[in-house]
Amino acid sequence: MTLRWYSTVIESSDHRALAHWWSDALGWEVIFEDDEEAAVVPPWARELEPKLPFEQVPPGLVFVAVDHEKQGKNRLHLDFAPHTTDDRDATIERLVALGARRVDIGQGPDVSWEVLADPDGNEFCILSAREH
Repeated sequence: MTLRWYSTVIESSDHRALAHWWSDALGWEVIFEDDEEAAVVPPWARELEPKLPFEQVPPGLVFVAVDHEKQGKNRLHLDFAPHTTDDRDATIERLVALGARRVDIGQGPDVSWEVLADPDGNEFCILSAREH
């Protein structure tokens, strides 16, 4: 039996706005939205889906509506890495300009990643540049 990582679900008090923020941040597409949820996938996912086995189709992000604000540090967060050909600092500044903010979760000054929070306060990291 094979499982497919279908999506990561993120609760939000404004799920539509947050889905569109992540769509802009990642260059992904909002493929569905209603009063309860919104889904964002990489643009290549829909192109590759018919060509890939079920378990290899890339996951998306699903934003679900909740009536409460985020409280406390995330127990799960997303890590993103720019390619070595990209300017990591420029990427971080672009995300901040879109509405992310730098946050201190106790990571210390000598780490190789930057912790940011999306407009709803969900932490994510921008790692050092990678080849793969």
